Amino acid sequence: MPLDLSRLGKGDRAPLIRPRDIFNGLPNRPFPYLRQEQGEVFESWFEIRDNHDIVIKQNTGGGKTVVGLLIAQSTLNEGIGKAVYLTPDSYLASQARAEAHRLGLATASDPDDMEFRAERAILITTFHTLINGLSRFGVIGGSHPPMDLGTVIVDDAHAALAATEAQFTLSIPRGHDAYQPLLDMFEGDLRRQSAKAWADISTAEYTAAIRVPFWAWTDRAQNVMELLHPHRESNKNFRFTWPLIADVLPLCVATATSQGFEIRPPCPPIQRIPSFAKAHRRVYLTATLADDSVLVTSLDADPELLAKPVTPGSAADLGDRLILSPLALNPNLDAGAIRWLAGQFAKGDRNGDGLPDSQPINVVVIVPSGPAAEPWKPFADDVLRVNDLAAGVETLKSTRGRLVVLINKYDGVDLPGDACRLLILDGVPTPMSGADRREADALTGSPTVTAREIQRIEQGMGRGVRDRDDHCAVLLLGANLARATTEPNRLSMFSNATQAQLGLSQELALQIRGEGINSIREALSVFLSRDPAWVEESRRRTATVRYAEYTRIRPEAVASRQAFDLAVVGQTSDAAERFVQVINQTDDAALRGWLMEQRAGYIHFTDSDQAQRVLVNATRLNHAVLRPAAGIAPAKTKAGAVQAREAAAFLAGTYDNPTQLVLGVKAMLEDVVWDEERTNQAEAAWQQLGRHLGFASSRPDKESGGEGPDNLWILSP
Repeated sequence: MPLDLSRLGKGDRAPLIRPRDIFNGLPNRPFPYLRQEQGEVFESWFEIRDNHDIVIKQNTGGGKTVVGLLIAQSTLNEGIGKAVYLTPDSYLASQARAEAHRLGLATASDPDDMEFRAERAILITTFHTLINGLSRFGVIGGSHPPMDLGTVIVDDAHAALAATEAQFTLSIPRGHDAYQPLLDMFEGDLRRQSAKAWADISTAEYTAAIRVPFWAWTDRAQNVMELLHPHRESNKNFRFTWPLIADVLPLCVATATSQGFEIRPPCPPIQRIPSFAKAHRRVYLTATLADDSVLVTSLDADPELLAKPVTPGSAADLGDRLILSPLALNPNLDAGAIRWLAGQFAKGDRNGDGLPDSQPINVVVIVPSGPAAEPWKPFADDVLRVNDLAAGVETLKSTRGRLVVLINKYDGVDLPGDACRLLILDGVPTPMSGADRREADALTGSPTVTAREIQRIEQGMGRGVRDRDDHCAVLLLGANLARATTEPNRLSMFSNATQAQLGLSQELALQIRGEGINSIREALSVFLSRDPAWVEESRRRTATVRYAEYTRIRPEAVASRQAFDLAVVGQTSDAAERFVQVINQTDDAALRGWLMEQRAGYIHFTDSDQAQRVLVNATRLNHAVLRPAAGIAPAKTKAGAVQAREAAAFLAGTYDNPTQLVLGVKAMLEDVVWDEERTNQAEAAWQQLGRHLGFASSRPDKESGGEGPDNLWILSP
């Protein structure tokens, strides 16, 4: 009789639940073996898989997508429940589906797909699909019943968090019917905060941002509710956001700008999405970034569970990078010369004589905004935004000799192999929302803001290498980026593997310090030609690098999340107390003042007078926080006794060496740009310039709520 192979294993066959075993059991594996790093991650994850929150950290290109997909399949096989794999955007979702197809895993793209609901397929979709006020997974008080989920995999978690904040922010544009009534309701309160900023907002000039004082917002929350509720279906933002924030409206932070009115909670009330909040397992896939605090504030992840991430045993699987900052090499190097160099390298002209002498390569430039892309347009083959990114990246993967500019895409894009051999970061993104701009202004120069900038830089630098065998040269343009590679306090904020690569790159840079553009050409050519001496030393430097055993969770992030969660259930006094310890323990005066403003907002619910007293103390530490209801008497600025002595003391206390001084001054002057997006940065830089020159320097308008000029230098006693 003929053999019936389909009957084999029909008896007591148990499902495979270890991810490594699942991979080994795939009938059509796209590659014969898992990487060692992936296997190590699987074993570590499996031991703690029942933890509610798990962070998995791997170097860029370490195979995180495969890791996440096999963990999702493990959940299905174990019978824990439905598995959802979330990405920041549709482009990355399509990439994840393609990877799952290569592995032979069943997937779905629609939450209503019966295979997904029957727990036979992994749903791969965007973060927005799950996290929105009309989510088909269910929202408290909504029309869809909450869906029970076994595992939620959040791919590129730090990139997905931007989507979370956007989903919980109600943005009312200037032309909306509710904008002017809101502005009129709080006109007096906003005017008292800053007469100048109010004038800018009311005349639609510049991008001034004023927070509505918490006492005005809280006391008139019912009026705001009555004003906004009729508009709940008026546009897409209202429809998707209003159900998420309406119940916490009195706790929200409202910010008025000339472009619109923003309303958002101090932390996203993620409990409004029970499917995510109560998922049995939540797994966050991230690159090797040193600070995961935002997972606590945005997603209410458990800080104790996040503190010890799952990592491979070694961090040596990072692709090879030479990282140079032209201004750190020679402060006289012009950005225009680097643009010419980039265009020539793309065409294969490495020595700059106008004739190709090497193979053409793809050069990718990342800029923070549209205006920042303008100087690159004469050299660029394409300037890509998010909407046309997919086609542009596919072109890079299939052709050579192109120079492509990406606008504000520091994460969520993969440029493997020849898709990018020279990556250039020309600036870091500036905060776009009114609330973010206000926070950045309040914490200018503080370690908190610096850490965020370093994180964005490291994310951007990781776009060009996807695995250990990949390589990509990186140029960091501008003084602000140069400082990231030269100042010890900034260098220490990079991941261990990136620090090792920066260290080797700096050794090479020392050999060409003070020289011209041709030395940079030579260094790049040596790297791109894969000189054996470089490759050997580079691999030796990273061979012993290990991942950090513990990740940093900032105490103020934990306090902010705990305070908000308490306030949501009416315990505002306890919420205020959550800030006391962290305020007392921080040495950063600007951060202390900022946290005291938050604490005062919760105190106001039970003791308005005490809230104002706390706010008065906050303004003494940070002039950018809310002005108390009674106002502030302008502080008298006194001139230094001897200008030269004051200047020398300031410079000695600020810079450790001449290179830091040159880069610091250049970075300061780069910020003196009087445009709509950078008014606060320009005023802060002008204040710093006065201090560099030995003058008593202040910002009376900022410090006293609109009383006085933007900047004031006292030249003599």
